[in-house]
Amino acid sequence: MADEARIDKWLWTVRIFKTRTLAAEACKKGRVKINDVEAKPSKDIKIGDIISVRKPPINYSYFVKGIPKNRVGAKLLVDFIEDTTPEDELQKLEPGFLAFQGYRQRGLGRPTKKERRLLDSIIDSDSNEWD
Repeated sequence: MADEARIDKWLWTVRIFKTRTLAAEACKKGRVKINDVEAKPSKDIKIGDIISVRKPPINYSYFVKGIPKNRVGAKLLVDFIEDTTPEDELQKLEPGFLAFQGYRQRGLGRPTKKERRLLDSIIDSDSNEWD
């Protein structure tokens, strides 16, 4: 185990992002914070840091327990990372959460043109918020 590592490499080695390039892009977009400070991809992290990663629609939070030299298997992640994401954030992943925001009572048929425009504006405003 090393004492420090680049944030983009660490995010990849502990399987938060599928590729190191995706991790670096998230850092450049300001979606990754180290101890509540936005991080560039080359920023070094150390054991004990709190990492916040915004992956719409959730803000994940992780505690750094260790820094692996290479990418580790999913079963070994408990040695290097602790997920401290609050329960209210994780509830956003439940199937009914996103569907509930555009809920219509059963039997009302298709939305009218006015209702469709309203739904589209809500969806567009939510998706623009993350970039």
